[in-house]
Amino acid sequence: MQRSRNTLRHADGLWPNLAVLAYILVTYVGGWLLMAQPGWALPALGVLACGHGMVIAAYLIHDCAHNALFKKASDNARLGAALNWVAGGCYGTYEDLRYKHMRHHVDNADTIAFDYRAWLKAHPRTEKLVFTLEWAYVPAVDYMMHGVLMVAPFIGYADKAQRRRGAWVLITRFAVLAALALWSLKAVLLYWLAYALMLTVLRFFDAFQHNYDIIAILNDSDAGLPHKGDREYEENNTYTNPVSRRWPVFNLLILNFCYHNAHHTRPTTPWYKLPALHRELYGDHFERALPLHQQLRSYHRHRLAGIHAETYGQVPAPQAMREGSAVPVYGLSFLTAF
Repeated sequence: MQRSRNTLRHADGLWPNLAVLAYILVTYVGGWLLMAQPGWALPALGVLACGHGMVIAAYLIHDCAHNALFKKASDNARLGAALNWVAGGCYGTYEDLRYKHMRHHVDNADTIAFDYRAWLKAHPRTEKLVFTLEWAYVPAVDYMMHGVLMVAPFIGYADKAQRRRGAWVLITRFAVLAALALWSLKAVLLYWLAYALMLTVLRFFDAFQHNYDIIAILNDSDAGLPHKGDREYEENNTYTNPVSRRWPVFNLLILNFCYHNAHHTRPTTPWYKLPALHRELYGDHFERALPLHQQLRSYHRHRLAGIHAETYGQVPAPQAMREGSAVPVYGLSFLTAF
C-alpha cells in the first residue's frame, strides 16, 4: 500500500482513482453484458452504462495527459494508453493525443490538422448529410473526426511511420468487434449507440469551454499561431460549465471536467481535487460559470450553426448564454489527436 502511494503524484489519490477505475471496468464490461440481454429494458441500461464508462475513461485520460495521477510520466502514459482503447481513441497514439492537448494549453488556441469545416464546404453532398444527421442529434461531425483519426496515417494527416501501427489497431479492433458480433450482434449494434452517447457528452462539454482561435496547421509549424499565451487571455476565454452548481456531486458524472477555469489555473490538479480548488479560487458565485440549462438551450437552438462555427459569437459567453445565442463549437475533442 505504501509503495503504491509512493508512485502516486498525490498521496491521497489511491482510493479515488481505484474507485474510478473500478467504475470504468464495471460499467464498460457490465454494459456489454446488459446490451446482449433479451428485450430492451436491460439493453437500454447497458447502453447508458457502457456509454458512461467510456465518458469517464476519456476524462481520466485527460488527467493522465497532465501527469495528474502518477509521479512518473511513463506510468501516466501506460494507463492513458490503456484507457484510450476503452474510449475508442486508440487509432491515434497516446503521445500524439497528449502533445495536441499540451499545445492547447501552451498556445491558448485549438490547433487542428484536419479542417473538417473547409472539407465539408468542398463536398456539398456530404455536408448536406452531416446537417441532416446533426439536425437529428446524431454527432456526425465527431463521427467524421474519429473516422479520419482511424485512417490519418494513410491519408496524410499523421506520420507515415504510424501506418503499421494504424493497420494493426484497425485489424485488432474490427476483429474483436466481429468476434463480439458472433456472440451478440445486438450488443455490437447497441455499442454504436453507446459510442454516440459518449461522443455527444464529450462534445457538449467541450463546445462551451473556450472561445479560443481555431488554427488549421498540418504539421508542427508555429506559423499562423496567435501566441496570445498569457494568463489573462487564457482566463478570459475559458469558461466553467458545471452540470450543477447547487449539487456539485452531479459534476462527478463528467469527472469534474466542468471546473475548467480551475483546471487551466493548475493543470496538474487531479479530478477529485478540482471542486475544492474552484471554491478556493472563485468562491460560489463565479461570473464565467455557465448554467447547464442555458447551455442546453443554446446547444439545441444552434446545433446546426455549430457545424461551421469557430466562436460562440461576438459577445462574452455568459451574456450569449443568457440570451440563448451562444453557438457551440465542434471538432475539438482531445481524443482526436490530429
